[in-house]
Amino acid sequence: MSTQWESAPQAPPGSYSSGPSGPRSGFWRRVAAAIVDFFVLLIPSIILLLIFKNGAAYQLLSTVISLAYFTYFEGGPTGQTVGKRALGIRVYDFREGGSIGYGRGFLRQIGKYLSAIPLGLGYLWMLWDKEKQCWQDKIAGSVVVPADAYR
Repeated sequence: MSTQWESAPQAPPGSYSSGPSGPRSGFWRRVAAAIVDFFVLLIPSIILLLIFKNGAAYQLLSTVISLAYFTYFEGGPTGQTVGKRALGIRVYDFREGGSIGYGRGFLRQIGKYLSAIPLGLGYLWMLWDKEKQCWQDKIAGSVVVPADAYR
């Protein structure tokens, strides 16, 4: 059985191909996955807040935990955090296919901070972007796709 992304036309040899074409995760599914991940990270955040009364120490440690969580899971072999797994989506390498790896996973997390700065414009970008990429996806060369796509 052929699917739309398996039968997509191939670029002529020597020309630039912008990665896989096919299904992308929608905005609301990504938002729902982020909400699940928020609650997953809320528990360690509350524990840290109880331990560290100093706001600076709490902020630093919660930021490090968040960076580590998203880098490890989104950069890992499945490209899925707990929230993404629950919603059936994953981060996928836009250029080569497969996992984006831990280095680009970390870069993607830094991109999330940049996406948030101008009133969240970087997150909303996917609503009109042809590839449904937020700024962090563009920075890391990733897309968010249904978990069963491109297998």
